[in-house]
Amino acid sequence: MKSICALVVLIVAAGVSIAAEVAQKDSSQSARRYINLPKPVPAPFSDGVLLGNTLYIAGHLGFDPKTGKLPEDVEQEARNVLDGVKSVLAEAGMTMDDLVFVQVFCPDVSLYTKFNDVYKGYFGTDYPARAFVGTGPLHRGAHFEMNAIAVKR
Repeated sequence: MKSICALVVLIVAAGVSIAAEVAQKDSSQSARRYINLPKPVPAPFSDGVLLGNTLYIAGHLGFDPKTGKLPEDVEQEARNVLDGVKSVLAEAGMTMDDLVFVQVFCPDVSLYTKFNDVYKGYFGTDYPARAFVGTGPLHRGAHFEMNAIAVKR
């Protein structure tokens, strides 16, 4: 009888240990990490939120990160947008290759080709799914705003 009781105690202890490990994994995957890069003007949002292996990236505009001004060249503005997204990815230990979905907002869809010419230079042969959306005016006259979702490989 003692050996049966000892066996039951061992089985229960093993079950509790396994349950604790599963709970620890679940809580670590649900822990959020907020990514906030330096901004010339404070803003009430995070640049990214990392949840498990998924990164949600806030909308990025093409303002110069040092001066807070919009470049006159739309190609440079597009580079600034993509570089901003790239910086958030890097802070989360990811690269452009980890992007799975991108949305680009643009008040002037005639700039589609100019944006694409810059955009292609940030990727290899595989691109994330993407929507290029015509909009009304963007903040402070910006031509592009991009948000994204990335999943760590």
